Amino acid sequence: MRSGRQITQTTGYKAFIPNPLPPTPPIQIEGEIQHLLTSANIAIGKMDTMGYLAPNLDHIIAMYVRKEALLSSQIEGTQASLEDIFEYESQIPLKNINDIEEVVNYIKALNHGINRLAEFPMSIRLIKEIHEILLEGARGKEKTPGEFRKSQNWIGPPGSTLATASFIPPPPKEAMDAVGELELFLHKDSDFPLLINCALVHYQFETIHPFLDGNGRLGRLLITFYLYWKGALQYPLLYLSYYLKIHRQEYYDRLNLVREKGDYEQWIIFFLKGIIWTSESALQTIKNLLRLQEDHKKRLISKKLSTPYAIALLDYLFEKPHLTINDVANHLKISYQGAKALVEQFVAAEILKEITGKRRDKRYSYWEYLAFLSEGT
Repeated sequence: MRSGRQITQTTGYKAFIPNPLPPTPPIQIEGEIQHLLTSANIAIGKMDTMGYLAPNLDHIIAMYVRKEALLSSQIEGTQASLEDIFEYESQIPLKNINDIEEVVNYIKALNHGINRLAEFPMSIRLIKEIHEILLEGARGKEKTPGEFRKSQNWIGPPGSTLATASFIPPPPKEAMDAVGELELFLHKDSDFPLLINCALVHYQFETIHPFLDGNGRLGRLLITFYLYWKGALQYPLLYLSYYLKIHRQEYYDRLNLVREKGDYEQWIIFFLKGIIWTSESALQTIKNLLRLQEDHKKRLISKKLSTPYAIALLDYLFEKPHLTINDVANHLKISYQGAKALVEQFVAAEILKEITGKRRDKRYSYWEYLAFLSEGT
């Protein structure tokens, strides 16, 4: 078959051995795929250009990274919220610490990958580094972080076995061979457009499933890493986890259709629609944030609050949308009383909200900003 073959193992189960990329016969780039490819490239270009105009871009990217980490971990069943992440970063004790540590590891892994790609190519070595960070000290830490599996794994509902699995990836040796072939494909000059290659890389990685744990999260990271490495993204703002979370069952079904029927085209159509939807969503969020910052500056001016400290605090909220009066005092290098007065003015102007209901140790939220970013979480 075009995508690979089922091989019966000595104990009776059948494992899938994927064929190396690119597919033979080649992907048919015509009709709907051609149309979607054009639209997807335009959408990514618009998003990247708007990213250049965004205020506090590094901080917005950091927020997007948090959101992507949360959504990707939620697909795997992690129970956590954006607020949990901020509380963890503020060293507030949390009950669901295992869930939060998974999300925090994802943030570290994503940032590590982006930083490494500035000096180091996409490779097996980098994939292993990222995997080790993903699982370090969190659930799955006993499943050989940073090392390819040496035993058979399978995909299926909780409690499933090799006999009842919905998909069985290649055995360890064949998986290692397939990863080597995938690395060759990453570096090969290809006649295919970049986004189609990206769709193929994600499918192939998920099909190989080379690690005992964390394959889903790492496979989703590879989408962003690949496009950033190849220069399709100037800023790491494109993350597909929200789209894949909304269409979770269709996502699994379409990957299986490639394995069962060799139909890469239907998977590529689904993937390109995800690129378009996600790019347009990110573009709208950045527009909303630009408008929000402008509206809040106007609100400060209209209430005669637009002092240099007030403008500096507004900028700081894009970096730290959950904060305390002490945070404000330390960042602006002003007295506690001065920071308290400033925060109370922002609360009165409905820019900040107090979120604890306590008399002491109060924390404040830049709530409208977080509402734009937390959609879907």
